[in-house]
Order: sequence, then structure tokens, then C-alpha cells
Amino acid sequence: MNSAWPDPFAVLGLDADAGPAEITAAYRRAVRDCHPDTAHPDRDRLAAVIAAYRRLRGRASRRKSGPEPRTCSGEPVPVRVRRAESPPPPGLRAGPVRRHFGHGERT
Repeated sequence: MNSAWPDPFAVLGLDADAGPAEITAAYRRAVRDCHPDTAHPDRDRLAAVIAAYRRLRGRASRRKSGPEPRTCSGEPVPVRVRRAESPPPPGLRAGPVRRHFGHGERT
């Protein structure tokens, strides 16, 4: 791990074997504590919490994606494309018409 980055688990106050739900809960709790809209804002801690969460979420999404995809054998794969028929052009449509009479022209 790069020494320039603090341990993301330590920043969020978690064990190294914490699951995705625990990571999310700790992140939300930490953001509530140090957000600028609270009584005691801490912008530096907020930046560290956000950076730690991004690193841990990236790690979790890589873990979820499973093994690397296998390479293809090189054989072409048949692909069938079906295009939807184009809809007919809209017909001419007129809405309700109101006639406005000038002063004294009622019929």
C-alpha cells in the first residue's frame, strides 16, 4: 500500500475484514459527523473520509466483478440484428379552435 495514502479502514474506523454494508454505514456516519452543515465541520477529515470510501468502494466493485473474463477463441460469433419498423408519420392534428370577437361583433 502506498505510504502517502492513510489506511482507508483506519480513516473510517473499521476492521480490515469489513464488508460492503459495514463500509457504507461507517462512511455515512463519518460524513454526518464532519459535514460542513453540522455544528463542528471538519473539511480535512471529510476529504479523507471521501477518499477512503472511494478506495474501498473501488476495491469492493473489483471483488464483486469476479474473475477476469476469458479470452475468446477467435471464432466469429453470429449476431442477428432486428430493427424495429419505423412508426408512420403523425397525421395532421388540430386542437380546439376559439373564435375571438372584436368589440361589438357578436354573432
